[in-house]
Amino acid sequence: MDIAALLPQFGGVIWTVLAFVIALSVIVAIHEYGHYIVGRWSGIDADVFSLGFGPVLFSRVDKRGTKWQFALLPLGGYVKFRGDSNASGGKDDAAMASLSESERRRTMNGAPLWARAATVAAGPAFNFALSILIFTGIFMLRGEVTEPVQIGELRAVPAQNELRVGDELVAIEGTDLPSFSESASFQSFLDDLPEQEHLDYTVLRDGDRQVVQGPYVYPPVATQIIPRSAADDAGFRAGDIIVSINGDEIYAFDQLRNAVEGSDGATMEMEVWRDGDIRTLEMTPRRTDEPQPDGSFKTAFRIGIVGGMFFEPETAFTGPISAFWSGVEQTGRIIDGSLSGLWHMITGAISTCNLSGPIGIAETSGSMASQGTASFIWFIAVLSTAVGLLNLFPIPVLDGGHLVFHAYEAVTGRPPSDKALRVLMAIGLTMLLSLMLFALSNDLFCP
Repeated sequence: MDIAALLPQFGGVIWTVLAFVIALSVIVAIHEYGHYIVGRWSGIDADVFSLGFGPVLFSRVDKRGTKWQFALLPLGGYVKFRGDSNASGGKDDAAMASLSESERRRTMNGAPLWARAATVAAGPAFNFALSILIFTGIFMLRGEVTEPVQIGELRAVPAQNELRVGDELVAIEGTDLPSFSESASFQSFLDDLPEQEHLDYTVLRDGDRQVVQGPYVYPPVATQIIPRSAADDAGFRAGDIIVSINGDEIYAFDQLRNAVEGSDGATMEMEVWRDGDIRTLEMTPRRTDEPQPDGSFKTAFRIGIVGGMFFEPETAFTGPISAFWSGVEQTGRIIDGSLSGLWHMITGAISTCNLSGPIGIAETSGSMASQGTASFIWFIAVLSTAVGLLNLFPIPVLDGGHLVFHAYEAVTGRPPSDKALRVLMAIGLTMLLSLMLFALSNDLFCP
């Protein structure tokens, strides 16, 4: 066995695991801190705040008596409130019986209903808040495209490119450029452009009107590689430009899309321009279920390459309020897409292979981290939304199940009996473990 040949693969595994642990630890820490801090504000004391499970690696006790610890297995975390029998909750009858009335008030089981419900709901709420905060920051950093459109940054491309940073775009192929903010008009303008290697660009440069040549506006460039996609597995990288497919030259991203959609899943040979060199890569498009504006899903062949323009337009600062609402909308889109996808999997409209387990999430973590810090942080925000949403499902042992118990108590005036809670928690745990095993089987056996 050639050990040296295994080192790159071994390094890739370590990188994937490390990225997964970092992403999960951030999300779990925020989720559990939500439970802890709202519980504290509500008058409920916490005995333990743990990141990870198993043997404790490091711990310290603060002035409030809470033990903060890091445990060996970084696959989750928990807050054990006073009066709880274990990390997953449940009432410690012996401990509760020895407490005075005022002491019982500072336990999870002895606190008022509103305090318990707020503490439980805070975990998912903090996950959503983390997502919104990250998206807000990203949108502020990205900014908004200035009008008229100016070239802020140029991508390296194999085609002749006479444009310069700072050029103000006036027209392309003799047609005046519409407003970038009018997306429908701008897209229609692009659709009418001839798909050829070079286009004539009319620009204002240092106050002078000039006509220069440049590549097609949307060349077949990979601005981002979707994790665990055909392109990812084939070794494509962000920045790659596809110059030919099965020997036929292409100049526009739409030519790439049309070739993939018409491939019927056949393997394609692509010549790729990367850092001035041409290399040949092969990939096989995969059937992918994609959400549609009406909430339905469409199955099409995809390779997992996100395109973009050959330049980055100049941007202006986006105000925090505008960026915040964009962050809220982005989080809402993720929630809506997740619920829609789950429903369509349940009804059989799309494949259940769309559900990823821990291996798939870990691979995605590693892939996003390899594409840069910004991509990895964006992934953390997406995953945080998913974790918050999952925890709101009305399954006993999850936060949503506890909220159902609290709703029952609010309506009937009494909590479910201890026996009923034990049975329901066992059912919930079985459901959750079954779901995890099913998702894990998808990671191992789905194409």
